[in-house]
Amino acid sequence: MKIAIIGGGAAGFFSAISAKEKYPNAQVVIFEKSKKILSKVKISGGGRCNVTNASTDIFELTKAYPRGNRFLKQAFYTFSPQDTMQWFESRGVPLVTQDDNCVFPASQNSQSIIDLFINDAKRLGISIELNKGIKDINASNDSIELHFLSKGIPSKIFDKVIIATGGSPQEKGLEWLKTLGHKIVTPVPSLFTFNMSAESITKLMGIVVENTLVSIQGTKLNSDGPLLITHWGMSGPAILKLSAFGARILSEKDYKFQVQINWVNEKNNELILKAIQQICAKHPNKMLISIKPYSLPERLWNYLLEKLEISPQKKWNELGKKGHNKLVNLLTNDTYAVQGKTTFKEEFVTCGGVSLENIDFKTMQSKLINNLYFAGEILDIDGITGGYNFQAAWTTGFIAGKLLD
Repeated sequence: MKIAIIGGGAAGFFSAISAKEKYPNAQVVIFEKSKKILSKVKISGGGRCNVTNASTDIFELTKAYPRGNRFLKQAFYTFSPQDTMQWFESRGVPLVTQDDNCVFPASQNSQSIIDLFINDAKRLGISIELNKGIKDINASNDSIELHFLSKGIPSKIFDKVIIATGGSPQEKGLEWLKTLGHKIVTPVPSLFTFNMSAESITKLMGIVVENTLVSIQGTKLNSDGPLLITHWGMSGPAILKLSAFGARILSEKDYKFQVQINWVNEKNNELILKAIQQICAKHPNKMLISIKPYSLPERLWNYLLEKLEISPQKKWNELGKKGHNKLVNLLTNDTYAVQGKTTFKEEFVTCGGVSLENIDFKTMQSKLINNLYFAGEILDIDGITGGYNFQAAWTTGFIAGKLLD
């Protein structure tokens, strides 16, 4: 049996190893269109590679996927994050789990993962061919013919083909799959940060507020968690999660919208008012700048006071009822204009791809083309940050590699 893997990334290598271990006598070839393999693995997690999330509750795990959660729920019963962890550790890559359930190689270096894949490919006899982009494919009942982008390279015929080319930022990159009859969900960016070039809060770059609630005006979109102020706007898990779940809505808005920040992640204004009144009663003669409610970072607290045109040197007992209400409103409903997005080019994640309507989730085989399988981000599956996107790649790659006889 001859098996072709299109794409030399995370899902591609996992598919190839899965297939070769299931069919040791098969000829398995990875075709990568560029001169580099596993480039996204290399840079992910700041070069540390967040291989998965250690969540043991599959229902909770699937909540981290704005697209594909129902599809993955079944797939995770076949290959779960715990299976992933065992897979890597049994192959000599020890892992560590952080308090937030993010799992990294103990080396804290993505090269550990890359070396494992390359060494496994060599050990198993998997061929890797670089600069071999695929132009199109022809499928018959019992074989699939690959045609290459580069002139002079003859077409090749395989019994099984797994497409693991990753997400495409533009729909034209998926046209070759559309011509085969597959439905393509228009790709748009996911996991991006907010540009706020006109907002003065950018002068607070580097500040992290650990527990915020963020929402988009005019929508039902909201998320919570840490927020990072950057020199271009806002980032951090709360923003990235919001961008993932709102990927299509925010694209339709051309990334111009109002974002509302609840700096203390408390929806009950009466509780916040009570907290401020308690500070006034306990520290009446202290200056506002010296007592920070909810342990807000000092620079942010000072900025918010300036925004309200309240002197940081003012004493708490001088604030008055009107001042109390203004503070409560700003802490829960601080609004900023977003004028664009920033995506990390090498780490981009897309919302969209090959529609899951066309895929048999039990095998990852196309419902339209026999012997054609899909794995990874080429599918309309994406997750938030925290190891979820790699887990989807491992799971779909593992299942695709098992291939029906």
